[in-house]
Amino acid sequence: MTSWNTDQIEKIARTDDLHIAPYRADGVTPGTLTWIWSVVVDRRLFVRAYSGINGRWYASAVAQRAGIITAAGNEYQVEFTPIDEHQLGLRIDAAYNTKYAGSPYLPLMVAPGPKAASVEITPR
Repeated sequence: MTSWNTDQIEKIARTDDLHIAPYRADGVTPGTLTWIWSVVVDRRLFVRAYSGINGRWYASAVAQRAGIITAAGNEYQVEFTPIDEHQLGLRIDAAYNTKYAGSPYLPLMVAPGPKAASVEITPR
């Protein structure tokens, strides 16, 4: 697993424009880019599926483990790794609470459904 360089992760952390597209079943063709909230914890990039484990992009990310994202004006080839929410859950919650404070969607993103659909994104 590769990690983000300092410049990349800092730019991604500051923006709210991450779009995710796991590969389709052929393992080559990216799906439709979908805007999603992202947070950074310990220089690691995390996302959660608003619809939980039944979300379309989440199912593809878990099945294919790779795809693309666009963030901070760049496109990246990436890997997706589902995470054990118990490891980092409270810290990821805190990052969501800080970055998206005041949003009416925030309570759902720190609820059990989306928490169960947490993914770490790393560059390929």
